[in-house]
Amino acid sequence: MLNQEQTPDADRERRRAGILLHLTSLPGPGPCGSLGPQAHKFVSFLADCGMSVWQILPVGPTEAGGSPYQTNSVHAGNSRLIALEPLVERGWLRILPKDDVNNETLRRCWDGFRRRASDSDQRALTDFAAENDYWLGNYALFRALHEEQQAPWWNWPSDLRRRDPDALSRARLRLKEDLDYIRFEQFLFFNQWQLLRGHANAVGIELFGDMPIFVAHDSAEVWARPRDFDLNEDGSLRVVAGVPPDYFSATGQRWGNPLYRWDRMRADGFRFWVDRIRTQLRLFNMVRIDHFRGFDACWEIPAEEKTAVKGRWVAAPGDELFECLYRHFDRLPLIAEDLGVITPAVDALRRKHRLPGMRVLQFAFSEGPFNLHLPFLHDRDSLVYTGTHDNDTTLGWYRSMDAVTREQVDAYLGYPSEDMPWPLIRCALGSCAYLAILPMQDVLGLDGEHRMNLPGTSEGNWRWRFSWDQVGPELADRMRRLTKLYAR
Repeated sequence: MLNQEQTPDADRERRRAGILLHLTSLPGPGPCGSLGPQAHKFVSFLADCGMSVWQILPVGPTEAGGSPYQTNSVHAGNSRLIALEPLVERGWLRILPKDDVNNETLRRCWDGFRRRASDSDQRALTDFAAENDYWLGNYALFRALHEEQQAPWWNWPSDLRRRDPDALSRARLRLKEDLDYIRFEQFLFFNQWQLLRGHANAVGIELFGDMPIFVAHDSAEVWARPRDFDLNEDGSLRVVAGVPPDYFSATGQRWGNPLYRWDRMRADGFRFWVDRIRTQLRLFNMVRIDHFRGFDACWEIPAEEKTAVKGRWVAAPGDELFECLYRHFDRLPLIAEDLGVITPAVDALRRKHRLPGMRVLQFAFSEGPFNLHLPFLHDRDSLVYTGTHDNDTTLGWYRSMDAVTREQVDAYLGYPSEDMPWPLIRCALGSCAYLAILPMQDVLGLDGEHRMNLPGTSEGNWRWRFSWDQVGPELADRMRRLTKLYAR
């Protein structure tokens, strides 16, 4: 049972507002944003807007497609997000390179650290490695072997794939230099992250993270704990995760992630999840669980199927899992992404564990007057969005809708004189939901060319970035007036 100390309700006593912007979308000289000066500048912008929350997509190491929802570790940080400016300031890099953050640049920094770092910095690295050994050892060895073998782990030599102790011992000796470097890389990421979180929290901004329910097949955790996943003996996939046909896709979404062996996770006290939440709470003040529905039942697709149509729902022990997590953590500031096909059982699970759900205004204007996304049906204990990272921008959504739906939207919003997206922004801020989140594209009034992701596609996603030139001189004042008007 939950006790008073374990409930997250205290965070919902006041109305709040925030902006959704992934770190990669920040401005800057490289090919993606980073944890450097532009991130700190964005924190100041949020404070100037009267906001108190910055929502960020998952920050793990991404695979080739760049999706933050397909990472090779549920614990590690993405090295592409490491800012180079602080490394030059510390004297570990001689000059600021003009190219991307890559292994060559960070390895030069590693060489500089070993030659020029102070004794206290050296001790800090040692302490970091020891404190994070519950995941860092496996991750470093996985990364080093992955680079050595140039293949996914299930195609490695049998003794490495099966984690034979003698083979792993030989690998640790052979790859010691690489292992030391990878630990250093993660030290940089987490050090810069804590500086950003400290700055944000000091000015009243909380960092709001996003945790995918599933993990990538080619990841450190699946290699290190294969018994926790529904795999064939050779490590290949037996079934994969996804969702059935829905609003976003007529053939559903075949994500390709392995599904969990919940029976085995239950047997060891859900250790995988306890460790995972532990890391997330080091990074974020609050965390959204993507696809919360999967804690009640998962959509299981045979691995040989090319789409998600021929799948089935398979039960998951979400109630047991959350009871276990509440025994380990005094406070669980979690948010349930409860979009899509939500059954009474899923809603009951969310409510029992007092997790806020989500409402998205772009979903509100269909299915009649009792659509739960309409503002007059929102719960106070929920989050409201104009749209999410998977939606079109609000301006793009409005311009692309048919005339009948547009008339319905205009009528509901009172035929506003302001141009879109501002009427929907006001609608979100005016909702009774305790937290309103606005994508940065909507705050900037951008059209569908600036969309972050189109579900069901693999090309052209996750690349959008804004520039400070798009932020007009009156924008922060306008947002501050609105957050004050709507008591956020």
